[in-house]
Amino acid sequence: MNMDYDLFMQEIVTTARGEMDAAGYEQLRTPEEVEQAFARPGTTLVMVNSVCGCAGGIARPAATNAVHYDKRPDHLVTVFAGQDKEATAAARHFFGEDHIPSSPSFVLMKDGNVVAEVGRHEIEGHDPVSVITNLQANFEEHCDEI
Repeated sequence: MNMDYDLFMQEIVTTARGEMDAAGYEQLRTPEEVEQAFARPGTTLVMVNSVCGCAGGIARPAATNAVHYDKRPDHLVTVFAGQDKEATAAARHFFGEDHIPSSPSFVLMKDGNVVAEVGRHEIEGHDPVSVITNLQANFEEHCDEI
């Protein structure tokens, strides 16, 4: 069996992007899109997506389900580490010097400032429900009721 690696990876990336689109997340693919999205007033949940197993099995399901809550971010956006490298670098620059780059991860911003993070160490090896609970605790603290 001969498998084309690039074709295989393209299918994985397309699936991962589609999951985020279906959940209502806006894809930020350029530094300019990141800058515009992060300048919006209110709360913004940023999901740093990736092709790893913990992204597909834990982070994306958590991203999809966490937003079904009484309090939720005003904006849902995603950058794709390893795919949209410049957009991801721009997002991480906004996150600040104290941010430890990891993917997958979540960053909650309010009026352009980081107010909470859920890093890979809080995703990998955990179940989606614990990540959802963590995200919703951040929503409870920083977001308005919908």
